[in-house]
Amino acid sequence: MVFKLIFTGMAAFVLIQVSAQSKYKTATPKQTTPAKQATTPAKKGASTSTNANAGAAMASDTVIKNAPPTSGSSKYRQANIDTPSPSTNVASGSVNISYDTIIQGGFDVKPEISLRNNYVVDRSQSKDRKPLEYEYLRDDDALFSHFVWREIDGREKINQSFVYPGKDDNGDQRFFSILLSAIKNDSVVAFDAVNDRFTIPLTVNQVMAMTGGAYDTVEVPDPVTGVTERIITKKPKFSPDSVYTFRIKEQVVFDKKASRLFTRIIGIAPIAKQVVAGKSLPRTLFWVYYPDIRATLTKFEVYNPRNFASRMTWEELFESRIFSSYIIKSSINNPGDKSLSAMIKDPLFRLLEGENIKQKILNYEQDLWAY
Repeated sequence: MVFKLIFTGMAAFVLIQVSAQSKYKTATPKQTTPAKQATTPAKKGASTSTNANAGAAMASDTVIKNAPPTSGSSKYRQANIDTPSPSTNVASGSVNISYDTIIQGGFDVKPEISLRNNYVVDRSQSKDRKPLEYEYLRDDDALFSHFVWREIDGREKINQSFVYPGKDDNGDQRFFSILLSAIKNDSVVAFDAVNDRFTIPLTVNQVMAMTGGAYDTVEVPDPVTGVTERIITKKPKFSPDSVYTFRIKEQVVFDKKASRLFTRIIGIAPIAKQVVAGKSLPRTLFWVYYPDIRATLTKFEVYNPRNFASRMTWEELFESRIFSSYIIKSSINNPGDKSLSAMIKDPLFRLLEGENIKQKILNYEQDLWAY
């Protein structure tokens, strides 16, 4: 009887456990209800999947992505995984690009205009100056005429104004930079240096390509924000201080009507020193027709080391011939149209021959007068 009661009690306990397990098992399929609710709005615009497991996975992804952002450093949280890194921001376009033109030495630098008057006097009228017109010379009145080619060396003491690296409202004060400013801003046409007769015009881009080299990009990352700044520079082919020689083509005419000798500059050409195969060689960059550049030269003043208030314009310097030069070629007794360097090897004798040509021109004018 006792064993019968024990067996009955154990059977009743097993039935109670089985019924409890079946109760909790029936609640498992009901967990798929949120998945169905999550996939229900997808019928309006999003595509649905026929696979139940895929639908549950899509529902679980939807629930996680739509969940409010969480905080913390847990690597299992989806919000932390989707947070973009600084490198992603850089790749998406947050890169600052700047242009560094300081190293170009005035070749392609825009002039910095002073926001206040940089002088104690009013110099606004200096921008309105215009060059004086030339006297008209008739071809029939030209009793004597010759062509002369000269070179100006900026390293000489009297010519140091040609390489003065000062800054002004109109830009760099080097004479080579003044020539470039006239070509870029005043529509002055430069001509190819293949000859000195102004036959092949050059564009502004072609002229600037002679001075500028290849582009160079340097990336500088910010350690705080992670933003990369790209500094784009353009390495020059030569230093601006290496352009200290300028070639001048001029014509000397004795006008019998005015009874005087006229010397008119026809063209100016800058000569740069470029290193080729380890040797420094001169290179004539381009020619500029001097009458076209006279209007620009009146806007630039020549550096005066003795008195800043008594400066003259570059146009006055050339017309008054306040510069030192030496003759490299002339049409006097030169049937082969050769330069002095091709006829005379010794540089000292070349300078003496240039002085001899100057004396011949001066003697012709003096010999016309009878005392």
